Amino acid sequence: MAYSVSCSFVSYLLITVLSTIFRCRKNMNNLVLSLAPKFTRLQTLILRQENPQLEDNAVETISKFCHDLQDLDLSKSFKLSDRSLYALAHGCPNLKKLNISGCTSFSDEALTYLTNFCRKLKILNLCGCVKAATDHALQAIGRNCNMLQSLNLGWCDNVGDLGVMSLAYGCHDLRCLDLCGCVRITDDSVIALANECLHLRSLGLYYCRNITDRAMYSLAHSRVKNKGLMWESSMKGRYEDDGLKSLNISQCTALTPSAVQALCDTFPALHTCSGRHSLVMSGCLNLTSVHCACAVQAHRTFNTIFHTAH
Repeated sequence: MAYSVSCSFVSYLLITVLSTIFRCRKNMNNLVLSLAPKFTRLQTLILRQENPQLEDNAVETISKFCHDLQDLDLSKSFKLSDRSLYALAHGCPNLKKLNISGCTSFSDEALTYLTNFCRKLKILNLCGCVKAATDHALQAIGRNCNMLQSLNLGWCDNVGDLGVMSLAYGCHDLRCLDLCGCVRITDDSVIALANECLHLRSLGLYYCRNITDRAMYSLAHSRVKNKGLMWESSMKGRYEDDGLKSLNISQCTALTPSAVQALCDTFPALHTCSGRHSLVMSGCLNLTSVHCACAVQAHRTFNTIFHTAH
């Protein structure tokens, strides 16, 4: 038994070292081709690249031999085509975490196909995948990937309300969603998320200039709607841990102070105070009057001390 544990530990160390080598070697593609067949129980594989080297035949080899793979990082693999996603769909159905950010050649058809087989996905990074991340693909994700908790759609400017609303209706356990640079979305997307994704903790809306006060008030109202769960949490001393903890509304210039302040008042974990900035409002000069509870309390404390001293 001790021998078995020892072998497993050695294998784990070898896999970790090989992952590091993959990032450092110039001939990554050939290295993957030669080593993937020897690690059939591989569960985590990080193939981040400074210079794109990985090709479809390497991913196809991984898919052929590594059926237990759960965490795969192919970010910045510019040379990969739809062949890779089709291969992963058939060979790696246990994927829970997939990072294909910056893989600009993938199509929405291939991503849609992948979701039909990889239904256990919990974390998906599609940042910069402009061709793959469309409303059509997001409808498939909402339909097939009900366990999804984190999705990065940063700078995917083909994403619209139809796609985001499909996500909201299908992925109720969504915790983190980055929509930064998704310039086509409107309040309808945020309202759907507020109504359907009651576990949402982090939302990125940077440069989504069609977002108005309606969206902010809908997020605030979601906490009221979810008051039953909030009450249970408060009895356990975790009330401030519920609801939004991070919100980026930078460059959302249509928002007014009253709406954002209402949201800030509703979610105590959103901070504007120095060092904690979980409510990011860069470029919104009209929101300078918005402050979190910490800032208000600090101001009151200062005034009390000042008046007492005098």
